Amino acid sequence: MTWRTRESWEEDERRMLAPWAARSGDSEGRLVDEPPHPYRSAFQRDRDRIVHARAFRRLEFKTQVFVHVENDHDRNRLTHTIEAAQIARTIARALRLCEDLAEAIVLAHDLGHTPFGHAGEAVLAECMKDDGGFDHNRQSLRIVDLLEERYPDWSGLNLTMETREGILKHGSQWSHPVPLPPRHAQRSLEAQVADSADEIAYIHHDLDDGLRSGILSTPMLEGLALWKSAASRSGRNDTSVSASVARSQTIGALGDTLISDLIEETARRLAVDPPESLAALRARPEPLVGFSPAIDAGKRELKEFLLENFYQHPRVLRRTRKAEWIVGDLFRTYREDPVLLPANVRARFAREGMPRAISDYIAGMTDRFAMDEHRRLLDPHAPI
Repeated sequence: MTWRTRESWEEDERRMLAPWAARSGDSEGRLVDEPPHPYRSAFQRDRDRIVHARAFRRLEFKTQVFVHVENDHDRNRLTHTIEAAQIARTIARALRLCEDLAEAIVLAHDLGHTPFGHAGEAVLAECMKDDGGFDHNRQSLRIVDLLEERYPDWSGLNLTMETREGILKHGSQWSHPVPLPPRHAQRSLEAQVADSADEIAYIHHDLDDGLRSGILSTPMLEGLALWKSAASRSGRNDTSVSASVARSQTIGALGDTLISDLIEETARRLAVDPPESLAALRARPEPLVGFSPAIDAGKRELKEFLLENFYQHPRVLRRTRKAEWIVGDLFRTYREDPVLLPANVRARFAREGMPRAISDYIAGMTDRFAMDEHRRLLDPHAPI
């Protein structure tokens, strides 16, 4: 045969992946049964549905740390997602896990983020505290299970249970419009890899964005163990290259250290006590994907440094405060005067309740749409 079918992909997975890896041919299925695709596996199909979703496209205009209009080179939620997905594929491939599933989970993991990142999420959580709460993991699952409208026979994207489990993480103590994926003591290794790839990606690129912005400087980092090691490996003191190239090489070496250590430590744990199957892995009391003690300590040191010196910097907090005002004002204005909402949002009041419908609408906004809407509704000098 000169072409690859879905069956050949599934056979390759059975032959090449580790015994504890998730396999598309053994998927627990979808909320609504549908015929399999002739050329794409179940997890490849999930990945493609996510990439074609409207919520995925909106990530381009949602904040990572800096509001997207500030600098064309700063990361946004979409570039973060792409970087994290690339890292997840590298790790999954090295560990003989299902790359397609790990990638699909990462591509969907931030679909539920509000405008202005965690600042917007904190405000919506406060606004919704008496009406079921809000968090972006929950919202990501709402999007793929309910809010995306692309198919005539079901709401959402009708993803597999395995991808939905990875999006959900462990937070499921809340009302959801459709049955949640099955709960296990541990999620698949692909889901665990997706979480770690997300963490590596934001440490890596937030350092880069912080240094390019001038908020951080290399002398500030020189006391950190992982930065010192990465600088040594990268040859940062080579005077033949520019400062920007040296910085990029150090950040690249840091990312490589984190990824390589995660692969090697996870492989070591699996070799010590290998699970016989995916079912056996799910029954384990502790996750298996993780860093070695020394690298984990260095990673925590980096995260604490970023929190104290970057995320809490006055330049970042000033933008955070503005974001909080915008999201909070929009929620209160819509709740006090719901006629200001689009008709399709008001139509969901009877089914979802007014607060949840408003929350869904605001969470789906991009930064620029939220700013424009706030200006239109609340700026007395804006055109009527």
